[in-house]
Amino acid sequence: MEKNYKTFTMELAGRTLKVDIGRVGKQANGCAFMQYGETTVLCTATASEKPREGIDFFPLSVEYEEKLYAVGKIPGGFNKREGKASENAVLTSRVIDRPMRPLFPKDYRNDVTLNNMVMSVDPSCRPELVAMIGSAIATCISDIPFDGPCAMTQIGMIDGEFVVNPSQEQWKIGDLNLTVASTREKVIMIEAGANEIPEAKMLEAIYMAHEINQTLIGFIDSIVAKTGKEKHEYTSCAVPAEMFEAMKEIVSPEEMEEAVFTDEKQVREENIRKITEKLEEAFAEKEEWLEMLGEAVYQYQKKTVRKMILKDHKRPDGREITQIRPLAAEVDLIPRVHGSAMFTRGQTQICTVTTLAPLSEMQRIDGLDENEVNKRYMHHYNFPSYSVGETKPSRGPGRREIGHGALAERALIPVLPSEEEFPYAIRTVSETFESNGSTSQASICASTMSLMAAGVPIKKQVAGISCGLVTGETDDDYIVLTDIQGLEDFFGDMDFKVAGTHEGITAIQMDIKIHGLTRPIVEEAIRRTKEAREYILNEVMTPVIAEPRKEVGPYAPKIISLQIDPEKIGDVVGQRGKTINEIIARTGVKIDITDDGKVSVCGTDAAMMDKAVDMVKIITTDFEEGQIFKGTVVSIKEFGAFIEFAPGKEGMVHISKISRERINHVEDVLTLGDKVTVVCLGKDKMGRLSFSMKDVAQK
Repeated sequence: MEKNYKTFTMELAGRTLKVDIGRVGKQANGCAFMQYGETTVLCTATASEKPREGIDFFPLSVEYEEKLYAVGKIPGGFNKREGKASENAVLTSRVIDRPMRPLFPKDYRNDVTLNNMVMSVDPSCRPELVAMIGSAIATCISDIPFDGPCAMTQIGMIDGEFVVNPSQEQWKIGDLNLTVASTREKVIMIEAGANEIPEAKMLEAIYMAHEINQTLIGFIDSIVAKTGKEKHEYTSCAVPAEMFEAMKEIVSPEEMEEAVFTDEKQVREENIRKITEKLEEAFAEKEEWLEMLGEAVYQYQKKTVRKMILKDHKRPDGREITQIRPLAAEVDLIPRVHGSAMFTRGQTQICTVTTLAPLSEMQRIDGLDENEVNKRYMHHYNFPSYSVGETKPSRGPGRREIGHGALAERALIPVLPSEEEFPYAIRTVSETFESNGSTSQASICASTMSLMAAGVPIKKQVAGISCGLVTGETDDDYIVLTDIQGLEDFFGDMDFKVAGTHEGITAIQMDIKIHGLTRPIVEEAIRRTKEAREYILNEVMTPVIAEPRKEVGPYAPKIISLQIDPEKIGDVVGQRGKTINEIIARTGVKIDITDDGKVSVCGTDAAMMDKAVDMVKIITTDFEEGQIFKGTVVSIKEFGAFIEFAPGKEGMVHISKISRERINHVEDVLTLGDKVTVVCLGKDKMGRLSFSMKDVAQK
């Protein structure tokens, strides 16, 4: 059969990237069948024919589908079918969405779906990267209006050396997880997790990725030149210029400026409500204008705020350009939990609660990793509607909540103690009490203090802060804002979040609404966030709690770890778990044993924990003559008594070894349940442990 599709290839970081166009998915607006090494991802872009009515946003949906057959697995559970998107799938979808969304027309209201289906995974070629590149290619060759191309590159770091598009294993063990998206001239998205990477080194990595992106963009250009469709016409949903002029006659720019110039979100919203009512009355006869009044008022506010900031250097709440909102912090505000802290920045307030548990309670992740992954540290972020003065039912965490939780988790992982240093599973939950910008960064600050209050021996404090941006007509006409509030985020061009310690960066997430950032803007944002981070660490967090508490709290489980001979695991567990269950029943502790003989005894009663540890040690000890044991009489025979000295472990005291004086019957001295002390005499002819009571004093 004659080949009726086009294939394009390029060498990328030492591996072949192959793209088939027209081979599959011909009814989608655009389809790229991607292979990088042996990782295969089907990427499609589709759009509705008409705009969705009654909306004031661009309805873009990005999907990343993890098919477990891609790694030779059958899904777990009764259904044996892939269920809802995993956390990794949600985060990957967000990383694709964030750089591509600004490149679609601002007045475009047609539904667009970018779907990425992972069909096979080569561990040396990460499927997330293939999906990112494939989404850009599928959209660029389609007839959907899009100001591309754009490209993405990932950078890792092993032993101080950068690795371009690292393998799955390198991504997991390296000191840097950096994803950078670019257009021809500018960086449009940065996502990073890092092990305290200095700012200069981070910038070097960002612009290494940016240069590699240019070769990818050239490759995409060649594909578009041969297979690209003409972009379709669409119905513009832009607000008419004459409507803006009419609005200015009714509500002057000075009146709008006065309405938005306040640091109280509720006051500003009330001012805008009154302005909207005034315009509704004025436009009562113009039905077509009333339908887009909400968007028009939004745009009017946006123009006003941007002009105030860019030309007049006036921020809506009256702050200086580099000034952080009022800060406050406290710990231990929630009783009985294992650790708690609250961090407040202006009208943004986060409370983080820490919970500690045995390592057996780690989260198990069944995804596109060939090995099951255990997640020891979990950070969850919640954003209830009351935090922004709204009312709506809770439907569980959405993509934004999952993304913010993952960002904070990524920021804190580099400072966590190892399992050997602190054998606990750790969960932090950030509850948003109030929100007016940068709640994710406030959750990093609150979580750091909460972990320290819980007695988690983190290596260093981590703080986070966000910078914003307002741009003018030229690349050098811009202003960077430290610590943006909600209004500056909504109406500005950038949300540049950076978290880290005094020594370096642990996480970055950069979102923009324009077609990219110049290098001077990126450098200034990183410098500003470092200055703000240092201030928060030194002036706000350290005075409240300077170092982790020496011990976990009274309500947190205590853990004692010990190592036993792996060959003795069966002795501790016993037949069908009888021995270990007996230890647990007697002491009330929880016991976990790994295949290599690591035993964790977890409980809240120190005496019972010590008792359980003693039992494990006794069971796993090679018994020698002269050892002293305490035990219970569990059986009496004519010739002696059997003493249980540990669950499932017994030895016999012969009648002649019970007392220094001659006795005729064992019952003359012992009864069932008596607590006795014995000394080991070795093993008798039948291989049983032989004990003596009368010789204890001599030992």
